[in-house]
Amino acid sequence: QVVFALNQTLLQQESLRAGSFQIPYATEDLIKHYNCGDLSSIILNHDTSQVPNFINATLPAHERIIAQEIDSYFRQELIYKRNERMGRRVKDLLEEHPEESFFFAFGAGHFMGNNTVIDVLRREGYEVEHTPAGQAI
Repeated sequence: QVVFALNQTLLQQESLRAGSFQIPYATEDLIKHYNCGDLSSIILNHDTSQVPNFINATLPAHERIIAQEIDSYFRQELIYKRNERMGRRVKDLLEEHPEESFFFAFGAGHFMGNNTVIDVLRREGYEVEHTPAGQAI
């Protein structure tokens, strides 16, 4: 699986460099949607925007299965578990110090796709509000 993932990543990077493959959104798009508080944006709802995309319709069936296994592993290990840990840390700090005020800042990756840090906190009963860029806190 590691060799397959490395080969697919290299092929994707070569295609990007050659101009035959383009990322469907730019960093500026992510920033714009994030700053506008548009966390439901189609751009921010792609879990795979944080990890390489190995699933390709042109792959033979046995390689497509490998790609799906790797994608599932990355999604679980690099996205969902990370956000669970971050959400639990926030929850623990809030519960350990109920009289204190906190400001938490996260990279945009923690708000992308499903099972975000916000999702974790909302499941725990917290109300989470977006503060737009330039708004005083």
